[in-house]
Amino acid sequence: MSNPFQDQLLKAGIVSKQQVNKANQEKAKQRKQQRNHNTVTVDQNKLKAKQAAESKAKRDRELNQQKQQQAKNKAISIEIDQLISNNCLPRDESCEISYNFEHRKKINRIYVNEEMRDQVANGKLGIARIEGRYELVPMSIAEKIKQRNEKRIVLIEAEQNTIDEDDPYADYQIPDDLSW
Repeated sequence: MSNPFQDQLLKAGIVSKQQVNKANQEKAKQRKQQRNHNTVTVDQNKLKAKQAAESKAKRDRELNQQKQQQAKNKAISIEIDQLISNNCLPRDESCEISYNFEHRKKINRIYVNEEMRDQVANGKLGIARIEGRYELVPMSIAEKIKQRNEKRIVLIEAEQNTIDEDDPYADYQIPDDLSW
């Protein structure tokens, strides 16, 4: 590839052959550096695009896991609601005794009859929470609910009648008809 301008300068004697060769070498170096620079820029752009795609895929996986966990929790909640509504003991006007219990550091109240109160006190019935209210369920159902979500169940264990040796009132019985 001959440059007519260089040929004219050579014929006029303004530049020597060595100077023309040196200029051609420098031009070739510049072209080569420019090609390498374009390749490096393209590689950096590809790398940035790849990193962006990986971070997007990771974020999508995390969001998908969160959605799956929410769906799983919702399914468990629906299952617990069905267990409670299908197995709760019906309470009617005869349930006039208020039974107080603690749940989430608050004292709550549920109205029961004497038989239900005795069963709850003996640990044969549990109290479960459904849609902001409390219902009585058999202990087997309460255990199933507790396995799925402990926050939805209030288990009333049978009271342990242990006598403390140092208790000065151990000889005195508490009357059965005394209600707190």
